[in-house]
Amino acid sequence: MNRDRGLHLCLTYDDGKKAPNPPGSHTCAIDPGEIHTLAAVATTGDSLIVTGRKIRSIHRLRNKKLAELQRKMSKCQKYSRQWKRYNRAKQYLLSKSKRQLQDALHKTTKQFVEWVVAQQVNEVYLGDVEGVQRKKKKKRSRCHNQRMSQWQVGKVKKYLTYKLKAKGIILHKREERYTSQTCPVCGAKKNVRGRMYRCSCGYTQHRDIHGAANLLSKVLYENRIQSLPFEIQKPTYLRIA
Repeated sequence: MNRDRGLHLCLTYDDGKKAPNPPGSHTCAIDPGEIHTLAAVATTGDSLIVTGRKIRSIHRLRNKKLAELQRKMSKCQKYSRQWKRYNRAKQYLLSKSKRQLQDALHKTTKQFVEWVVAQQVNEVYLGDVEGVQRKKKKKRSRCHNQRMSQWQVGKVKKYLTYKLKAKGIILHKREERYTSQTCPVCGAKKNVRGRMYRCSCGYTQHRDIHGAANLLSKVLYENRIQSLPFEIQKPTYLRIA
């Protein structure tokens, strides 16, 4: 029995079905993010942004209510009747938000997989963002650190892996060093502020699409960042209801 006061039974079995053939021969690269959950560019020239507003709103509401319950519990004697009431409310809140986040992530990855199939992609490359906090030594705000700790990129990768595999598409993890900083036209490096990447050479691109395009460039050109041989179309925006 779990904290939801219910029983869960999980079964796995082999249905005997073989993975289908890939829908095409194109390649796609993903730049995962906290504000926009997924930003992708395919060799077809199309690009996609799946916003993470729903996920962020769930996190914000959970943090607000959790802090309120923690304040109330701190004023009660531990294990008292009132403390236990607040603790039950706390466990219910955590359980509910966990289900909401899981549902939002499933919808996000489902929409992305549908787009990938429509682009006739057979290989997807996901930027490796593990250790982002360790790589930057600059002191950051408590709020920023909280957002980074709640970033569920591991679950995104897990859901994408099996959903893409069911379509015959392979997911690879790729090191993404300097993809968000480097200009693909002149090679200059700069730290980005705001949602647009602008270089003194005249190159301009949405920040997340810029990162995904540079990751795709590293895949196509043996780890080199340079201009892609096609024009990137205006991104399609998808939002989780």
